[in-house]
Amino acid sequence: MAVTSLTPRELPSSQRPHIIVCGLGRTGLRIFGLLRQQGARVVGVSYHPMPEVGGEIVVGELRSPTTLTHAGIHQAHTLVLATSDDALNLAILTQARILNPNIRIINRLFNIGLGERLDHTLPHHVSLSSAALAAPLFAFAARGNRAIGQLRLFEQTWPMYEEVIDAAHPWYGKPLKALWNNRSQLLIHYHSARRPIDLVTAVVTGEVLQAGDRLVIATQPQQPLLKSRHVAQFWQRLLVTLDHGRRRARATLLVILALLITIGLATFTYLWHNLNTSWVDALYFSVGMITGAGGQEQVAENASSAIKVFTAVMMLVGAGVIGICYALLNDFILGSHFQSLWSVARMPRQHHYIVCGLGGVGYRIALHLHQTGYKVAVIEQDVGNRFLPAVKALKIPVIIADANLTSTLETVNLASAQALLVVTSDDTVNLEIALTARSISPQVPAVVRIYDAEFARQVQQVFEFDQVLSPMDLAAPTFAAAALGGRILGNGMAGDLLWVAIATLITPHHPFYNQPIQTVAQTAHLVPLYIESAHRTLHGYDLLDVTLADGDVLYLTMPANRLDCLQYTPTPVAEEMTG
Repeated sequence: MAVTSLTPRELPSSQRPHIIVCGLGRTGLRIFGLLRQQGARVVGVSYHPMPEVGGEIVVGELRSPTTLTHAGIHQAHTLVLATSDDALNLAILTQARILNPNIRIINRLFNIGLGERLDHTLPHHVSLSSAALAAPLFAFAARGNRAIGQLRLFEQTWPMYEEVIDAAHPWYGKPLKALWNNRSQLLIHYHSARRPIDLVTAVVTGEVLQAGDRLVIATQPQQPLLKSRHVAQFWQRLLVTLDHGRRRARATLLVILALLITIGLATFTYLWHNLNTSWVDALYFSVGMITGAGGQEQVAENASSAIKVFTAVMMLVGAGVIGICYALLNDFILGSHFQSLWSVARMPRQHHYIVCGLGGVGYRIALHLHQTGYKVAVIEQDVGNRFLPAVKALKIPVIIADANLTSTLETVNLASAQALLVVTSDDTVNLEIALTARSISPQVPAVVRIYDAEFARQVQQVFEFDQVLSPMDLAAPTFAAAALGGRILGNGMAGDLLWVAIATLITPHHPFYNQPIQTVAQTAHLVPLYIESAHRTLHGYDLLDVTLADGDVLYLTMPANRLDCLQYTPTPVAEEMTG
């Protein structure tokens, strides 16, 4: 997709924000490359020389004042902390703020709770999590969307994807204006195969979609149409519990049966030997003798030596049987068998999503699917996993087992599942699980996590899984977009062009103040999504006729390399509106 030429309003390169990317691992290197690709003034900081990368690289200890000074920390506008170590990122943050108290910081943190506290405590601090950013895109992939990005609007995450128009496409010959007015989707970008034209101008002039045209679309997420009723779920779980309980409890039932036979044999023997003893006394003595509780000892005290020997044998046999019975009952009710049984009882039977691996990405995928109303089942091998309590609190069924075993995949009803998401932290394990699942149920779509982006593309090409995704590759554009400015509501890659969605508060000093939206959209090459103010919320075609006033919040998308033409500086009100 061709990158549109720069507008006269853009700042010259010497005045563009100076950005430092600290930590050039795989994710940091991807962010560094994206920022350079979008024309930003960017400096990388690395432990080791990287002559193959190109661009300006400063080598040294990342948290060292000398290294940061050589990278231009005193003049820098933004610092991106891109290492995978939360503690190291915090150490660099404190040193950077001492050297430049006003620098804007984009912080990669695994600990989302800590990130939120830092965002509220420190000015100009934005924390982002690679796992949290990538998880919705994995969920979209499992539901059949080949998303190139995401957009956060109306308390929902909208998948963003590209449509290529051909003669067989349902939108072929359709005017763009008709798509513009559809509230369930938002037009992000239009590329005409015939002539250069921006999206808003194409909508206003009645442009018709032709073969070769391309559209970037964000679609409203759909809630599942079918939800099991609570009563049906109760009876289903009860039946499954009884079925699996019968199989799990077979050994326990056999031991209990042996105990009852032992008691019955002893009771019959005492009745047969002494007809003057009532069956109640004989039963009471037999139970007391076998369990060790005692009672009605006169039944055996006055008996013959043979009965006394028989009683001694019954005591020994009873002690063994009762001990085994207690052990099995304790394990069945309080041990892992009961926990496994309860998880199996709540296991969805069909149309559910299976998440293999409960790491940072897996947990947030399960959370996203659960919150959007879909049925989820989780397989995790580590009984001490840190996310297990949180997932169990949501009543999501979890199986503690090896996901590569056929029996485990059958237990979670793989054959009737909607999709399988294999997202453990080990690429080799992910590949093995996906291949095992394919051998069992080749019709079930598989979405596989591979950390390295290039290896992910190779795995996709060789094994032809439904989708193979790299969290690093999915999250890096958001870090780059956040570094370029504003509070980012969403982003996506279309070709080599990074698109971002932001909300900007209109004030009397804003460059768009008192201007028609259609005019600023055509001159700044942005796409207005909707307007919010104290008195109105406007969407669709009518939006283009609005003149922007003080207090309006304009939600828009635009190329990341044009953010400086907004001259956007977040205010406390804007932070609140866009947070």
